[in-house]
Amino acid sequence: MQKSSKLTVIVAGLSAAVMSLSACGGSTGSTTSSSSDSTNSIINVYGCEPQNPLLPTNTNEVCGGNPIDLLFAKLVAFDDKGNAKNEVAKEIKPSDGNKKYTITLNDGWKFTDGTPVTASSFTKAWSYGANLTNAQLSTSFFQNIKGYSDLQKKGVDKKAQLSGLKVIDDKTFTVELNAASSVFPTMVGYTAFAPLPDSFFSNPKSFGQKPVGNGPYKFVSWTHNDSIKLVKNKDYKGVAPAQNGGITFKMYTDTEPAYADVQGGQLDVLEQIPPSALKTFEKDSTVQAYNKPGSVTRAFTFPSNLKHFSLDSKEGNLRRQAISMSINREQICDKVLNGTGTPAVDFISPVIPGYSASLKGNSVLKYNPTEAKKLWAEANKISAWSDSDTVEFSYNTDGGQKDIFDALVNQIKNTLGVKAETKPIPTFSEFRANITARKMNALFRTGWQADYPSAEDYLTPLYSSAAADGKGSNDGDYKNADFDALLTKAAGSSDEAAANKDYQAAEELLFKDLPSVPLYYENASGVAAQGVKNFKMNWKNLPVYQELTK
Repeated sequence: MQKSSKLTVIVAGLSAAVMSLSACGGSTGSTTSSSSDSTNSIINVYGCEPQNPLLPTNTNEVCGGNPIDLLFAKLVAFDDKGNAKNEVAKEIKPSDGNKKYTITLNDGWKFTDGTPVTASSFTKAWSYGANLTNAQLSTSFFQNIKGYSDLQKKGVDKKAQLSGLKVIDDKTFTVELNAASSVFPTMVGYTAFAPLPDSFFSNPKSFGQKPVGNGPYKFVSWTHNDSIKLVKNKDYKGVAPAQNGGITFKMYTDTEPAYADVQGGQLDVLEQIPPSALKTFEKDSTVQAYNKPGSVTRAFTFPSNLKHFSLDSKEGNLRRQAISMSINREQICDKVLNGTGTPAVDFISPVIPGYSASLKGNSVLKYNPTEAKKLWAEANKISAWSDSDTVEFSYNTDGGQKDIFDALVNQIKNTLGVKAETKPIPTFSEFRANITARKMNALFRTGWQADYPSAEDYLTPLYSSAAADGKGSNDGDYKNADFDALLTKAAGSSDEAAANKDYQAAEELLFKDLPSVPLYYENASGVAAQGVKNFKMNWKNLPVYQELTK
């Protein structure tokens, strides 16, 4: 999920266990409950304006994803460490060499409108998300389900269903895949695989403004650019019930006032540290600090047809490598991030099995000004970089990224001797809208908060051909058939070591093509106000919202 957007790999062992994953708006006043009972307290947390209405299959960024994950329970849930547990599912049973799954639901699950959660609540929701006519951002997550290609045909009926999904009865359905996948029992814990009530299909537009879920919280209100309010769902039957009375996501235009509000007790939790506090937050006696290695990756991406950087040209490849080697990641992590980040040497996170610091080709992520100049000069022989050309970086100004991109611009200027500048966009929602509409004409900031605990989730959603062209989170529209084949091979493997080797081989192709440039791994770092209890952060670098009390 794009981060303004998770810890064991999904192979046979985890599959067996399953069977038994920016800032916006303006601050508002406190909505803390006056009750002395901490279980009734409303917890005010840092939030941002979602890019789109709150629909599980049309949300691939954290501003909408964080509230949605609290509103909807999926077949499986992940604990704080990223371990999968059955939730709505009673059993997810594989057959035919992991090409078919029979899913049985637990009894008693209901949506907050009182209607039952049934097998068709899942099959209809997944089919809606997979259907090209419905233009959902998470379409590619359903690509391996049989019948997906039929739903990608222009003009397909918006109600058409995936042929690989069969409802047996209210509590049972089967899933037939195009290719064997041991990752499937873990993938279904992602937001896009949430069930939907019948009321959604009668009016999706209205539903997105007032969603009806089955999770630990139920929706109260969404005041745009101000707040999203959720309260405890007393009928929730899952593994992570709310220990508080509700969660209010308060929206800010800057992390600086959000931090000040935590210091003053007007905001309870903030999971992003503003630049001004990076050196001091762990020693700040007015807050509770948290800072540990995390799973979020930070990078920047090249639009596929950006002049001089095209993905299908030799010139573009040379310049992308030169840009990457012009960046001193160690200096950024030390001087700008003050130790809350680690230089990237891989496309996945160090806390995910399958990560490697020694993959062939990762030298392209090492600071090497001599080689960068050489590559840039070679590119100039193909197509000259003129005095009017500029290396431009775009980012959202409400995410605390200014210092980082200022540093990138200065490093590229100093290394390559070319003009470089930033093109900031005010809000995360506007920034993501421009990316989705393919309106970016500059290198643009990207980040990834994993959707489910797997190396696969750092590769398939971001770089597979099926996730390009607006059908997923492949914002640079990178396409490589050899890369896709390695992902398919890895996903079908029942052996963890073999799967990880294939994922790593796929990464080595990314190092050659460099559709995006990894920068650093972001720590799980945040602060809570004094008086807040049970503050900790999970495998997605997010607060464990359900456990917060005060």
